[in-house]
Amino acid sequence: MEPLVAGCDGFLGGRIRVCQPRLGFRSGLDAVMVAAAVPAEPGSRVLELGIGCGAAALCVAARVDGCVIEGVDLDAGLVALANQNAARNGKSLMVRAHPGDVFALPRSLRRQFDHVFTNPPFHGQAGLSSPHPERASARQDDGRLGDWLRSGLRRTAPGGSFTAILRADRLGEALSVLPEGGISVLPLWPRAGQEARRVILQAIKGARSPLRLLSGLVLHNPDGGYTAEADVVLAQAGPLLMARERLL
Repeated sequence: MEPLVAGCDGFLGGRIRVCQPRLGFRSGLDAVMVAAAVPAEPGSRVLELGIGCGAAALCVAARVDGCVIEGVDLDAGLVALANQNAARNGKSLMVRAHPGDVFALPRSLRRQFDHVFTNPPFHGQAGLSSPHPERASARQDDGRLGDWLRSGLRRTAPGGSFTAILRADRLGEALSVLPEGGISVLPLWPRAGQEARRVILQAIKGARSPLRLLSGLVLHNPDGGYTAEADVVLAQAGPLLMARERLL
């Protein structure tokens, strides 16, 4: 059954419209940012772990024509909504959602992809739990953030990328379960001079380059509006270029 929806939200300056559940987790800036960091190209095979209503996958599809994005989610209602959103945006041939468990993928997805990305549940503390079961399921990782990241890297083809957006205070935990080589980290600063609350982490599978901490992106001006650099990503569908190294 399709979740009750509260209408459709515009992303990427209105390039796509995404209907979202009335209750539970709703995609926003995090989805757009992680999608912008996926270095997909026309013809790329892409996997999203935890596709939700399809916002991030559709952002990738809007930016990179000709790639194919498969997604998986445990919530069958969100899977149906993601496929409906793909149809609404004319992207059914590019974006396909499947019901299934990230830790036990459907047989059709047990293969390697050029790029894998995720906006995983990354709230581990009980004090951050949501009173809405749907929202809690999308946000609470039950101590399995490491398993989530390992599952994504396992499905990444050699030379391909695995990209995740995380809470900044969980970066150390994430790095502890990933290979030492080929990692880039991009902080997202709320405003200049403030601590980063989110980071985008990208691993190039099989690369040996040392960890790179990038200069990051400031999201808001002092008046609260988006910076010109953030606007390029959020409203103009611009990419976030993170990695210089690619393995052929």
